[in-house]
Amino acid sequence: MQRTVILGSTSRYRRELINRLQLPFEVHAPEVDEAALPGESPRALAARLALAKANAVAARFPEAVVIGSDQVADLAGEALGKPGDHERATTQLRRMRGQALIFQTAVAVVCHATGFVQSDIAPVRVVFRDLSDDAIERYLRAEQPYDCAGSAKSEGLGIALLDAIESDDPSALVGLPLIRTCRMLRAAGIDLL
Repeated sequence: MQRTVILGSTSRYRRELINRLQLPFEVHAPEVDEAALPGESPRALAARLALAKANAVAARFPEAVVIGSDQVADLAGEALGKPGDHERATTQLRRMRGQALIFQTAVAVVCHATGFVQSDIAPVRVVFRDLSDDAIERYLRAEQPYDCAGSAKSEGLGIALLDAIESDDPSALVGLPLIRTCRMLRAAGIDLL
């Protein structure tokens, strides 16, 4: 008997990505404080939150295999999260224009019943075009990416903001590194094929 798979996330983007695996799964909100700790790097923040989210849901469903994930945009060591509104998104994109960022996308898979715990980070280097204020405004009005780390929704019109994307796990930029996730699910005993 295969264990229940749970995505510990409220992100619609992660849900869409997991759907690609054609695997039955449930979704439960992790209810984790996402505030950074003092001095915490963007990479460490993403890793800590992915594991915290998986563990928070696994505590309620110990027999399940739980996936937790988090993404933090890293601008020269500064964490840029979800902007939440138009004004903050405008500020983020103005700071990012002409810059290279690392989107730190962490994933953790846990099962409390078996003691299984694995986590990893899929960094994605993204180079932003030198965008005009007008281009930023048009993009934000069209896409409204206020729930995306760094205000960049690459799976939509946000691709027009970019000059380059470098990654070994292409779905990581959208919010969940599926290659790593598949590897961890297999290790946890979930048959994907």
